[in-house]
Amino acid sequence: MNRLSLSVQYAARDVAAKDLPERGAIRAWAKAALPKPCRGEVTIRLVSAEEGRQLNLQFRGKDKPTNVLSFPYSPPPEIAGDLAICPVVAAREAIEQAKPLAAHYAHLVTHGILHLQGYDHEDAAQAERMEAREREILESLGFPDPYLLGHKS
Repeated sequence: MNRLSLSVQYAARDVAAKDLPERGAIRAWAKAALPKPCRGEVTIRLVSAEEGRQLNLQFRGKDKPTNVLSFPYSPPPEIAGDLAICPVVAAREAIEQAKPLAAHYAHLVTHGILHLQGYDHEDAAQAERMEAREREILESLGFPDPYLLGHKS
């Protein structure tokens, strides 16, 4: 691959279209989290709660929808993979955490894209590295620290 292919799919039939982030915003958040230059292919799919539950059960053994799942296909430097984001869960979390929905979506996209690049949070050192990178990316997009509850953007 000589370039980046970044597609966004809307499959969340259990959420009104007006309540979903615009394709351009999702693409901007993803591009901010990717290295420059970047080659590869990424699909970001906004899924229904049922599809999110099925994916989480199949791939993580957890019988409930989750906010974001990452499916990397290629190791860096080429980026290839899919993200599944569940808007029902994202909206609930944004309310629970008193965060603007757009800020939470930007965080979920950033978080997922970093997973596709090999970042993880399995131990404290990995989590610290990943969270620092998330803060840096989100700040560049004009969003506050995603780990502070009740932030306003």
